[in-house]
Amino acid sequence: MDKRIIYHGSTSIIEKPVYGLGKPYNDYGSGFYCTENNELAKEWACVDDQTNGYSNKYELDLSGLKVLDLTDKSYSILNWMAILVKFRTFDLISPISRRAKEFLIKNYYIDVEQYDVIIGYRADDSYFRFAKDFLNNTISVQKLSEAMKLGKLGVQTVLISEKAFNSIRYLGNESVDHRTYHTKRVARDKQAREEYFSVQESHVENEEFINDIMRKGGTNAD
Repeated sequence: MDKRIIYHGSTSIIEKPVYGLGKPYNDYGSGFYCTENNELAKEWACVDDQTNGYSNKYELDLSGLKVLDLTDKSYSILNWMAILVKFRTFDLISPISRRAKEFLIKNYYIDVEQYDVIIGYRADDSYFRFAKDFLNNTISVQKLSEAMKLGKLGVQTVLISEKAFNSIRYLGNESVDHRTYHTKRVARDKQAREEYFSVQESHVENEEFINDIMRKGGTNAD
């Protein structure tokens, strides 16, 4: 059986996650958002510099679950972007960004409701900035893909279906001191932003921007 240890950072101890309570406008819609990296979970638990948190630990049994792994080479960064713009709220102030959202959903969206678990990038803080710049045609798809790896901001494992919620076992929790981990969270995001400026200035051969992709009429088959 394929069993993995996952962690959920929170200001609360969560022994039994409740299916259906997640916010619908998260990265991949309603679900329970976790990571295989305990240090990341601790950072995510410290949402501000005043409140301590908890890293909740679980065993996830993937046997019989349908998993969408967006980090797999069979998917592109455009698939991730299409899901992101479907669920997250963007300030689409330019005509090209509004057209880009429609184009991505039409041509690259994957129906997440067909899956039990999703593995993919986390679009918080810096990542969200990178995604907005791509929609506004200011960075290429190549640079967006490179930016997703900056600062090691993390890959998340998201439980989507009721079946997935019933496939985890609570293993305990670890208290998290905000004085240590909120500082680490801010530093990680700062590092990603600083590295992003370097990516923006770098030259990439045959760069394609969202306007170029829309003009060609790219699809999942490409």
